[in-house]
Amino acid sequence: MATQHDIALTRALAELPGPLPPSGVIHLAIPHTSRFTIVGNHLAQHAELSLVAIGIGVHIQSMPTGSEVGIKALASRFAEGERTIAAALRELEAHGYLSRTRVRLANGRLVTRTVFCNQPGAALRGGTVVTPVPLVAPVPAPAPLVTPAHVPVVVAPAPAPSPSPSPEPTPVPEESHPPVRVPSRTAPKAARRPLPRPRELTPELRQTASAILAGLRSHAKELVLSEDDVEALVPGVAAWLERDAHPDSIRHALTTELPQPPKHPAKIVKHRLTVLLPPPLPGAHELAPVRRTLVIPLQNCDGCDRAFRATAPGHCRGCRNEPTATAA
Repeated sequence: MATQHDIALTRALAELPGPLPPSGVIHLAIPHTSRFTIVGNHLAQHAELSLVAIGIGVHIQSMPTGSEVGIKALASRFAEGERTIAAALRELEAHGYLSRTRVRLANGRLVTRTVFCNQPGAALRGGTVVTPVPLVAPVPAPAPLVTPAHVPVVVAPAPAPSPSPSPEPTPVPEESHPPVRVPSRTAPKAARRPLPRPRELTPELRQTASAILAGLRSHAKELVLSEDDVEALVPGVAAWLERDAHPDSIRHALTTELPQPPKHPAKIVKHRLTVLLPPPLPGAHELAPVRRTLVIPLQNCDGCDRAFRATAPGHCRGCRNEPTATAA
């Protein structure tokens, strides 16, 4: 099979018009008659998108309406992990190709509505409302083998028609499609929390914090920090020490369950110092016992059997005063 393929490839190259370039890619553009999706060069050759984002964008554009294109669905389909796929989807969102919004259905359930726009620039120039195009691609007539250098990128999948004779599908008129709103820009991201700082960065706190940061690589070989990183992160560790956090507790919080591989050790340490900052220890007045009201129990009088409040059994006030009243 490999020999037949090489022979066919050599024969096709021999039929190309003009001399072949000495280097670079050579296009053998064979027109598709089924199972293809037209992708614009503005996406396939985007200067700011990563290769993963471009590939996922092409894949989503080739999927029919209603397909699952979430992070877990894509991670189960491709070898890239969920973090890589999530970062690629955020790139597509930032450049207007993808929009994900939370909507509530009639039954009260919250779902994520994903909208993919194949030409975000054209949608913004023409307005904020566009109409989906039916997924019925015209079948072009067979054409001879050509290889222009600026051939638009053609990517396969899309549902293939049945080989058996069947009536042509009737395109759905555009008026029957509900309008889809394309956002003009992505939602602003929440501001990151600053690195905590102590009330007073004393020389003792600075020395202890520097020693803890410099020694992290002894407990986790991935956390190798530069001198500039240690100097920048000293206030965060000093804030922990000011709140009576033990150095072993700080090392445990910074070195356990690290992502593999940790690409930016300083960013990981800064994030954990910020989000895992413990509260100050409570003072003596905050730990004071709660005052309780003394309740004196009821007693029955030994003389008249009347109920009265006293800490011990005995006589009520009337019985205690009765001899005095009789003497008077």
